[in-house]
Amino acid sequence: MAASDRLFVAYKPAGIGSNRFLSQIKRRYGIKKAGFSGTLDPFAQGVLIIAFGKYTKLFRFLKKAPKTYRATLWLGAGSPTLDIEQISEVIVTPPLPKREILSALEKIKGEITYLPPRYSAKKIGGVRAYELARQNREVALNEITTSIYDIRLLHYCHPFITFEVTLSEGGYVRSIGAMIAEKLGSPGTLSMLERLREGAFHYENERALNPLDYLDMPSNRYLADPKNIALGRKLAIGDFENQDEGIYLVQLPHNFAIIEIRDGLVSYLLNGVDYADTVT
Repeated sequence: MAASDRLFVAYKPAGIGSNRFLSQIKRRYGIKKAGFSGTLDPFAQGVLIIAFGKYTKLFRFLKKAPKTYRATLWLGAGSPTLDIEQISEVIVTPPLPKREILSALEKIKGEITYLPPRYSAKKIGGVRAYELARQNREVALNEITTSIYDIRLLHYCHPFITFEVTLSEGGYVRSIGAMIAEKLGSPGTLSMLERLREGAFHYENERALNPLDYLDMPSNRYLADPKNIALGRKLAIGDFENQDEGIYLVQLPHNFAIIEIRDGLVSYLLNGVDYADTVT
């Protein structure tokens, strides 16, 4: 593994954007090429997957779902961003019986369809939705579907409800918080949001990870000379143990590749990535 190739989980604090946080990470490690997966809003904190060097090409192949978050919902607070960055109103709401809150959370479980927040990174005509919203321009977003695998109440101290939710990739906890508040007959916005896990990724003091433990694809065996893959030569489908269509990890003596078999042809999706054999 090259010294500049690294995969790890960092913990982004609240009050800083993901890009700015990455810049701090790069300076601390003395790295020029780095990236992250899964933007966290500035007000949010928690798990952020970071990669250096060639490992930045691995993000789309990693097992990053389901995701688990801890959030605090502020009942009675209204905000167009659905978080505390732009609180526009606060109304006094009466305390609620715990059973009503548990019932509202239970109704969120399963598959839900909803509109993403106006202030989100979704693109509309190539422009981020939050950029249009900040300019007071029309934001027309399509509905999305999210699977809520689990949601549970952690603490209720009126008007704050703290819950933990595990959901599919691409879901918006801010919207889920607003839906819970609506079911309780009140406006509501998140006052805290923390990402705890992304799939198997969780914070471990920025310990270097072996990407082979986190790739989301089956392995395939190359039966011909491994130098063909190491050198990026054209590959024949007949030289693979599994010739079914799909995306595969191919492990070589000193590095690995990711290939795709489709319509009888083999193509590289990623090639010449060294093993993380010095990961600790």
